[in-house]
Amino acid sequence: MAILYLLYLLFSLLFSASAYSFSQTQASVKTRYSQAHILPDSYVFDPRDGWFSNNVTDLPSHAQIGNFSSRDDKNQKNAKGVAASVSSLVNDRLKGLGLLLPVIITWYTGFDLLNPSCWSKIAWAPTDHSFVCAVTQDGWEGRPRCFEFLEVCSSVKRCIFVRVVDTCAGCARGSQHLDLTKGAFAQLADLNEGKLKVHYRPATKPEKYWSVDLWGPKN
Repeated sequence: MAILYLLYLLFSLLFSASAYSFSQTQASVKTRYSQAHILPDSYVFDPRDGWFSNNVTDLPSHAQIGNFSSRDDKNQKNAKGVAASVSSLVNDRLKGLGLLLPVIITWYTGFDLLNPSCWSKIAWAPTDHSFVCAVTQDGWEGRPRCFEFLEVCSSVKRCIFVRVVDTCAGCARGSQHLDLTKGAFAQLADLNEGKLKVHYRPATKPEKYWSVDLWGPKN
């Protein structure tokens, strides 16, 4: 009996340690992906990689995206290499892919968060602290699809990852528009901006660790 009891205690300790480790990992993932990631000052970008000055006419001038240029061939190669792996500074499981393209972002909250359309029926709904988005409902050819991950950047120093979980009926037909949660938008700009032209590109999906709070159920 004593041996069985000792085995029980050992199993309990191992289970508790494993659960604690998993909980800590989940918390770490949630913290990591709910903050904007940045690039070192030493990197420069060629405008041909998708970075150029851009304004939305109803925004103040400080909302412009910075103009970054490469000074020589070596810098151009470095810039393209870094642009292809922005998220390697964040996590090797989530990476932005390809060139960054211009897109409009806004934010939504309240009842608009309920019943995300990428699921036919689901009890889960994003909160203001989730990192998800809705995309233009109609007319955007080649729009990001349900459950895809995107990297969205307001500058080379402020980028986030979001998952597509909904469509935006209020976005103008044919517009390239992402409607973000408040938490996601606030990592890129002040909420008072309201509407901003930034850049986005597809991203890989998390392969090992997943946060339902940030991204919703996997399926």
